[in-house]
Amino acid sequence: MVFGSVSSYPRYQQILEEADFKGEDFNLFQVAGQKCLEDGYAAQLLEVIQNEKNKVIIKNMGWNLISPLVRCIFMYKQEDDKREHCLRILDQLAQLCNPKELFLGLLEQIEQTSGEQVCQTVMLLLQPLQTVLLKLQNKKAYSVGLSLAMIMNQLTPLPVPYTKQQIEEDKLGLCQCCNAVVDFAKPFVSEVVKNMEKSSEYNDMELKEELIKFCMRGLRYPLLTAQLEQLEGIEEHPFRHFATEILDILWNIGELIPLVFVHHKGKSPHWENQEFADIERKNSADSLACLSYLVFVQHFGVECFPVVFSPSYLLLCNMTHIEVLLKRTEESVLSKGLDLFESCLLRMEDNSLLHHYLEFRDFINVPQDLVKIMTLCPMEHMRKKSLNILQLLIDKFDTEGKYTLFRCLLKTSNHAGVEGYIIKNIKDQIHLALTKEYDNIWFTGHHLISLLDLVLSLPEGAETDLLQNSDRIMASLNLLRYLVIKDCESDSQTGLWTTLGKIEQNFLKPLRVGLNMSKAHYEAEIKNKKENRKEAQSSNAVCSVTVSGEKMPAMTTGMQLQVLHSALFTFDLIESVLARVEELIEVKTKAVMDENS
Repeated sequence: MVFGSVSSYPRYQQILEEADFKGEDFNLFQVAGQKCLEDGYAAQLLEVIQNEKNKVIIKNMGWNLISPLVRCIFMYKQEDDKREHCLRILDQLAQLCNPKELFLGLLEQIEQTSGEQVCQTVMLLLQPLQTVLLKLQNKKAYSVGLSLAMIMNQLTPLPVPYTKQQIEEDKLGLCQCCNAVVDFAKPFVSEVVKNMEKSSEYNDMELKEELIKFCMRGLRYPLLTAQLEQLEGIEEHPFRHFATEILDILWNIGELIPLVFVHHKGKSPHWENQEFADIERKNSADSLACLSYLVFVQHFGVECFPVVFSPSYLLLCNMTHIEVLLKRTEESVLSKGLDLFESCLLRMEDNSLLHHYLEFRDFINVPQDLVKIMTLCPMEHMRKKSLNILQLLIDKFDTEGKYTLFRCLLKTSNHAGVEGYIIKNIKDQIHLALTKEYDNIWFTGHHLISLLDLVLSLPEGAETDLLQNSDRIMASLNLLRYLVIKDCESDSQTGLWTTLGKIEQNFLKPLRVGLNMSKAHYEAEIKNKKENRKEAQSSNAVCSVTVSGEKMPAMTTGMQLQVLHSALFTFDLIESVLARVEELIEVKTKAVMDENS
């Protein structure tokens, strides 16, 4: 080593006694200190650092020891005395070094760490970093913000533990580290609160802004993707604790309620690059959406809110956040969006949501997002929950709102199953209109006729793919059968009988033609398959199907025949309902003609 042995320390100390040391003395200190640590002389180095005679060079050069010091701390075992000496050296450096120089050295060390050591390094350096920041006089707010941003940037690439087992194991130490970072920020929160108490016109907003940025980062990561339900067997859920601390910070600095109800709070940085601006906007939207989930679903900080907001206003405030969450594909985020939407709707009475809310873009977009989840999400429980929430939304709207929403979804869903579901809801609303005493102008008369134009039609006339649209067609026929049975031709409350000719021309006749064509086509296919079956069996031939460029499992001739027979069964089912509708129309029409004659 540079010192040669412990006995060379007096020479080392002699160099350090001089206040007017030269550049080469800095280099000697750095190399000697590093070598000392690597060779296991941490105790002796601690003595050198504690020596009052060396305070000048320690103050100016001590920060250079941070990197080798961290390496040695991780090298020694927990119970090793050498590790304890290294930790004491780190504490001494925090007390003695130039705050500005040590601040940069600590940040550099955090920035350079990666992988499994990120959380260990951050937790190791948080205390000395906090000590240094509290000493800074100039640019404290900037330095605190830089520290918090650097720490969160280093943590963000780490996977967030999701299951109970992962949270309990905390393999990378993320759960523990996140809560340690909150504790790190508390003295600066106290400083902001103290200054706010001194003056109601607290103008030094820089530190406050940095704390808001930190909270917004914490909401986005790890809380947005974290499992936040209370888990059995975990006494204090680390992410729930972190969420509580984040909301406490926002409450203490007076920003919780404004952030929940005012969507754009704080200074938004000006970006010349539009891509950066879009990223900043998205990040902010994600954070605010997570905040609303914490408040309105998990009820964090809810005791701070005045009970003066109507359920419809809370839904209005949250629709932007719900839309943000529902556009994500991660289960942990998507489920938060569904839970937030459900929570807001459950607060409301049925039929209490005014149709005027559909003038807001979010009230049109969110149902369409629900439809996408119902039809495209690979997770069955998510699809079912989306369907339940869509029905909940329908139930909450007033009559005109239901009518408008039905029209919108029929035009935009592009999915026969969803359209069939909406048509069933329309039938239920017509039933209520016909059986209740009060007038319902939206599901009777000319408004209903306009809606039936959408329902009782085939997208491509007789050439419509009846198999693909079978759910919609069956729902439409069932609705028409109900109308023919329920509505008397004499008063025609629904307007059915005045528009029957149009319905027959645009729906019933093309459907009959389409059914005949489809059945003939599939019957011919079955005949061909049966004729070729022996040849197919002798050659072991199979049919391959490609969907979206991906080859599906091969189908034998028997499997193909089964599919074709299933299609014929669907056509027979449609035809039976169609025949019943035509029969009912004929009977009622004949009865009226007999009365008139």
